[in-house]
Amino acid sequence: MADAPVVAVRGEAYREVAPELARFTVTATARDRDRETTLTRLAERAAAVRVLLDAAEPAVERRETGQLRVWPETKRSGERVVAYHGSVTTTVTVVDFTALGELMLRLADQEQVELAGPWWSLRPDSPAYREARHAAIADALARAREYAEALGARVTALVELADTGLSSAPPMLSKAGFARAGEAAPELELDPQPQPVQAAVEARFTISEPVLG
Repeated sequence: MADAPVVAVRGEAYREVAPELARFTVTATARDRDRETTLTRLAERAAAVRVLLDAAEPAVERRETGQLRVWPETKRSGERVVAYHGSVTTTVTVVDFTALGELMLRLADQEQVELAGPWWSLRPDSPAYREARHAAIADALARAREYAEALGARVTALVELADTGLSSAPPMLSKAGFARAGEAAPELELDPQPQPVQAAVEARFTISEPVLG
């Protein structure tokens, strides 16, 4: 086999698949001249956010408190504090997209709350990655057979297979819109964005003796 002719090819696969996760951040804020009042308001608003997230289970798969900030606002001319600010941010992961728009609207309706997102993504162990790798290997084998057939030969064995990379797009922000019908409550329409998944392999195959004459 060491003296057999070898053909080296690259196999590639590209897929666009439906997202599996949607993430967004919700930030509760507070500001007042009195520090204790600021902290109390911040705690109350953060608790209201938690109540809404509790009610949204099991659509909410995961939530994580990220950054808690409390800082004084001072005058430029000195260190005299004129107000206190506070904020707490929670990252929310949603798996039921049918409940996503309503949940975000309910959160946005809270006092002094900011929303950002959603960002669409796949799970790290998504079957889409495995399927892309398999498709890339199949593409490499098909290319090797094409080269071999062009030489009047056939693929006989695999010498080497190397994974040159699996990639997907970074989380993408959704398209969103508000719709009203008469006096009905607002509805938030979200369009989940397909997630591109790309895999590539490099392979070397031995082939039978070419027919060059």
